[in-house]
Amino acid sequence: MLNLHRLFLLRELRRLGTMSAVARVHSMSPSAVSQQLSHLERETKVTLFEQAGRKVVLTDAGMRLARRAEDVLGLLEAAESELVAAQGEAGGVLRVASFQTPLIALAPRAVSVLEQRHPDLRIEIAQREVEEAYLGLLAHRFEVILGEDYPGGQQVVRRGTDREHLLRDPLLLVVPDHGPASEARRLTDLAQMPWALDPENSRTGVWERTYLRAAGIEPWVRFETPDPLLQVHLVRSGHAAAFVPGIIASEHLGGTRVRRLPGDPHRSLYTAARAGAREHPALLAFRAALLEAAGSIADLTGLEPLAE
Repeated sequence: MLNLHRLFLLRELRRLGTMSAVARVHSMSPSAVSQQLSHLERETKVTLFEQAGRKVVLTDAGMRLARRAEDVLGLLEAAESELVAAQGEAGGVLRVASFQTPLIALAPRAVSVLEQRHPDLRIEIAQREVEEAYLGLLAHRFEVILGEDYPGGQQVVRRGTDREHLLRDPLLLVVPDHGPASEARRLTDLAQMPWALDPENSRTGVWERTYLRAAGIEPWVRFETPDPLLQVHLVRSGHAAAFVPGIIASEHLGGTRVRRLPGDPHRSLYTAARAGAREHPALLAFRAALLEAAGSIADLTGLEPLAE
């Protein structure tokens, strides 16, 4: 019987590309990874990898075994989910990775629901941006992550994962509640306004700059930060305009003026888990609690829109 841990490392070598990357992700030394994979090669009596310059690459046989290893690991996780489901109650530890705004607006409500309905389930949540969260999910450091897709952006779909839609979140404009910006009727009225935007290489930052440039505005980015609450504080102090997601609009935007944007842009929030665990009771309970939390978000349809 082939060793599952070694098969997992082979699968990780295929996914990550180098032994040093596998070692870094799994807190091992490169020599330890190499030793385990060499042991697997001796077990199989087949050449699984070969040297290509200074890099180790998988042979055809190694690639086939790595793909089979991924299938086996998924089936094992599905079997474990079925066994837990047979016990009839969600319990244990569920490790979650989420970026900031769902942590602010949804996580507290979801955790409260789970504490009441599933007291034996312990939720552990880490703040991670989407790319890093996916890496942790595929490396089995997290069981479920929260992600986002922006209008016009490439949808992130990873092999071996199960995505479930959570909510459509409106993207809004927030300006100071005093001064000329508070009286803006069109986006172009803010052409000379300084902005607080996300970093330009982030999903949010790309969308923000693309949206403004499509309106004929080359933004003066006075503040660049991925923290939406800091952006709102900078708006509240009168020093910038910003875009904010709707899920934080009802509780965190006091002292500002919030407007709907032309075209009514939305981002899509979702959860992703490994496909083999899609029926795990803890995952099902968490997703249900998140949907309930999302349903409690305040209705924002009454916000005044900017003119086209």
